[in-house]
Amino acid sequence: MGTVSLRIDDDLLEEANRKAKALHLSRAEYVRQAIAEMNEKVAGELRRQRIQQASRKVRQESMRVNREFAAFESVPDA
Repeated sequence: MGTVSLRIDDDLLEEANRKAKALHLSRAEYVRQAIAEMNEKVAGELRRQRIQQASRKVRQESMRVNREFAAFESVPDA
């Protein structure tokens, strides 16, 4: 297990202490859980961005195919 040392504002540290105490967690466990939650949040955001990019690519191809079908629909006996 690795070690992290950081400096944070006194107000933020005190708030973390209060929240950890209210949840019956050590401050270290509270911070571990906060980091894990942030990692999940960022992973979700990155996944959303990748899906959005893929959707844009598929949408462009879909529009091209739709134009091709539209051209056939206007031809009698197609």
